[in-house]
Formats: sequence, C-alpha cells, structure tokens
Amino acid sequence: MARMKCGVAAVEALRAAGVSRVFGLMGSSTLEIYDALYDAKDMLYVGVRHENCGVHMADAYGRVTQTPGLFICGQAGPGVANMMLGLAAAKLAYSPVVVIAGLPSSEHLGRDTFQELDQHTLLQPVAKRVMTVPRPERIPEFILEAFRVANAGRRGPVVVNIPRDILNHEVDVAIPPRGGQSEVAAGAVDRATLEKIKEMVLAAKAPVIHAGAGIKWGRGTAALVRLAERLQLPITNSAGHTDVAPVDHPLYAGGVGPRGNPVATGLVRESDLILALGTRLGFNTARFSDEIVTPAARIVQVDIDPLAIGRYYPVALGIAGDAGMVAAGLAGIMDAIPAERAPWRARNEKFVKDRRELWRGREDTANRGTKPLHPEAIYSELRKAAPRAALFAIDAGTTCLQATDKLPCHTTPSLIAPLDCGNIGFSYAAGLGAKVAAPERTVISLSGDGGFGMTMGEMATAVQSHINTIAVVMDNGTWGSEIAYQRDFYHQRYIGAHVLSPRFDEVMKLCGGAGYYVTGPGETADAVRQAMKADKPAVIHAKVDPDAVLSFRTDSLVKRT
Repeated sequence: MARMKCGVAAVEALRAAGVSRVFGLMGSSTLEIYDALYDAKDMLYVGVRHENCGVHMADAYGRVTQTPGLFICGQAGPGVANMMLGLAAAKLAYSPVVVIAGLPSSEHLGRDTFQELDQHTLLQPVAKRVMTVPRPERIPEFILEAFRVANAGRRGPVVVNIPRDILNHEVDVAIPPRGGQSEVAAGAVDRATLEKIKEMVLAAKAPVIHAGAGIKWGRGTAALVRLAERLQLPITNSAGHTDVAPVDHPLYAGGVGPRGNPVATGLVRESDLILALGTRLGFNTARFSDEIVTPAARIVQVDIDPLAIGRYYPVALGIAGDAGMVAAGLAGIMDAIPAERAPWRARNEKFVKDRRELWRGREDTANRGTKPLHPEAIYSELRKAAPRAALFAIDAGTTCLQATDKLPCHTTPSLIAPLDCGNIGFSYAAGLGAKVAAPERTVISLSGDGGFGMTMGEMATAVQSHINTIAVVMDNGTWGSEIAYQRDFYHQRYIGAHVLSPRFDEVMKLCGGAGYYVTGPGETADAVRQAMKADKPAVIHAKVDPDAVLSFRTDSLVKRT
C-alpha cells in the first residue's frame, strides 16, 4: 500500500494498464488527473479540439495496437455529450476504448447543477459499460476494470465517471506494476470439430472463405492465407475489412456486397458452403437478404461472440472462438491441394479471369484523364504512390465508400473505417490516432469535403502534436450520398446537397503544415510523394467530379414516379 493523491492514483492505474499514449481535451472536472500527468514523462499526451474527434483517435489507436485507446474527457456535462458519436462508432465497430470522464461533485448530483447531465443514462446506449466511481480509494480498481472489460471478448468502449470531489483526496492504495494484469487467451477448438469442418469443406462443390474483423483482431491473416492456399479457396471479406489479406494475393477476391465488388459478391452468392471466419454476415455485407447469402449455402460460422452465430442466417455449424486460431487449426490438419487438382479448379479459373477484368476496368476509368478527377483516378494514384505498409483511414459517404475495395491494403491492419456507424467526419481524426499508434507507417486518410469540414479543427492538433498524417480531401462540392439519392430517386430536386468549402490545403498551411492542391491526372500521386518527404502534417485538396457519385442505399429508397 502507498499513500498518494487521487489524481496520481489514477495515473498509476493507467501506467499499470500499460498506457503510453493519452488523448484528451482538458477541463476543470479532471484537473487532478491532468496535474498528475504533468509528471508522467512516459505518457505522450495529445490534446484535441473536440471530444468526438478525441474518441475517434482513441478508437483507431485501439484498432491498430489491439489495446484500449484512452481518452480523458476533462469537462463534465457538455464535454461528455460531445463524445456520443465517437463512442457509438467504437461500440458498433467493437473497438476497445476507455474514457475517463468527470462528473459534478457528489453533493451536487441530482440538483440540476451547473454542467450536470445524467451521464450514466446518456452513455449507456453507446458504451459496452458505464461505471461511476463511488469512493476515492476505488479509482484505480475501476480504471483497471475498464481496461479489462474494453478488451475482453467482443471489444467495446467503457466509460469511467469520476465525481470531481472524489479526486480531491489522498488515499492508501495498492496498484499492480505495469503489465501486471494477466492476459486472457481465447479457447482452442477441439480436433473433432476441426475434422468436421474439414469434411464439410471437402464435400462442397463451390466453397468460399469469407473473413471479417475477427481475423484482424486475432491477427490471423497468416493462418487465413495458409488455409486458403492449402485448399485453393478464394478469400472474400466483409464490408470495411479489405485488409484481412494482402489485396494482391492471387486467391484474394475482395469485398462482398454494395461496398465490395461483383466478383467477390458472385463467389459468395454461388457458393454452396461459406466458411465465415470472424464475421457476423451483417447488413453492410449482405443486407439481411437472401440475394447474396442464399439459402442454398451451408454456413460454418466462427465468431468470438456466441450471440453473433446464426443471428442473421441459419448455420450448419457454429463455433464460438477466435477466428484466427480456428483458421490456423484447420490449416494444420488440411492436406495441401495443388492448384491444378483443386475440385473447384474451373470456378477458380473463372474467378481469376473476372478479377483481372475488374481491375482492368477500374484502371481504364482512372486513366480517362478527365477534369475534375474521377474518384477512380484518386484511388489508382494512391495504389501507385502509397508504400506497401501504408495505413488508410476512410470516411463513410459515397466517395470513400467507393474506395473501400480499391485501396492497396497489404498488411493487417491497414484499413480503419467507420463500419456500421456509417458516420462522416471520422477518417481524419482516426488517421491521427492510427499514426500515434504506428508512427513508423505512412497514414493516409480519405474524406469528402463535407466530412473533412466537420473535423478541420484537428489540423491544428496534428501540427501541435507533430502527427504527420496525409489527408486526401476529395472535394466534389456536395454531400455526395444525398445528392446521388436526390438524383436517382427524387427527380433531381436538389435541396441542401451542395457544400461550400475553403481551400483546405491553404488552411493547413496557415496551421503550419503542408498543403497541396490537385486538379489533374498524376497530381495526386506526386502530392502524396511530396507529402511523405515533407515531415509535417499534410492535406491534399483534390477537385473531384461531382457527378461521380453512387446510390448505395438502394434497398431502402423508392424511386418517385
């Protein structure tokens, strides 16, 4: 036991949890913790301009490091309310985040006091767990519990509320050393179950592997690729998880569904057995319909969460476990099938040909040389200029959704997406968090002009904290998805769909970073190369064709007559 101030006890608990990076927006509700952070030279602090962006940064940090990203919300009430969207995005992405938030003093709670909101009720729908510290000596216990819960099983955000008066004490506490918390490994799958899966796959005529976030969280890419190679099976991925395997692997087909491509979608639609590894087969992949995942397909589904198995589609076999471990176990008992002797050889030959034609068509569109630029030209030049280890963060919105299946993702993780939350204004902040997590990697964020405008204040954060990401802003002067819907479903009755934006490259220069303005073919690749050499945060403002937008939600809109 040691006696210390509560702010110090909180920081010591963070140290015990292994925290080395802290995102925050300071405020009077948590100044005791901030004062203790002053002496924590082993923790890098990144101060943000908006709480929502801070949580997005912590979210991306958690996805890259596989350890919870930390955000300290300095202000009770309004500061906490500002976090709502960031927490919702993390919850729907099953991303590990821990938030420490202040509360008004205990004696003022329930009196409608200054900056008092019912934070527990407010945050419950968007968090995995919300906890309020009842006594000063329990601050370390609650913080360590938050880190354990956030990273256990199906991950998610956890919030620890601390009344401000509780921080104004000295306490006797025992805090474990850094790394003193034990890790919990996922359970192994028994040999009999693996043999049953093997029999089902080998009995199928057109099996396919469909992989999702569970492969990424378990760092199971190598096992996934080994399994695919042994069986000569194509790999498809769920929406937003292009990085489950290297995109240039000969067995990689790409994304399934409206955010994917027709080749991968066709493979799943025509399969008679889907080996679903670490995926819920959720809406953005299959839209809960029988059009892609058909009743004719038997499904073997592996997920860390038992409740996810069979939730949307009936399964022939469900396994609660780590998808990477299952892939590794299967690869270990499978005899390698030579490509020329694979029972599904003809299917594979057609898939390879169709995939080649798909990429040729994309490059043909990219090489048309039109001005303003077609989004395909942006993606093509990123494929040429980005290093193999590049890490991408993308927004929702039509231009970025078109990019999901077209970026050069070669390592895991290399794609951070808003996933089921579908919020724009995500990618720039997420890119900053990813860069803090992996400073050695080139990080490129893609936004539309509308989404980037929501978070442009974080350009100053990037400069102040020396976070050298590259932001590509695709400026088409519209809210792209919405104007596409108005065009395709509402007889071009445009209202509220146009956006006026400043030159974001010039704004970044005013902040102290690097800025580039792109209008023609070849200029995006040149700007990316220059930005990588600039050694400062950079924004590339690209003028993009406003007509090159697509309607994704064709399932929910009815064309007006």
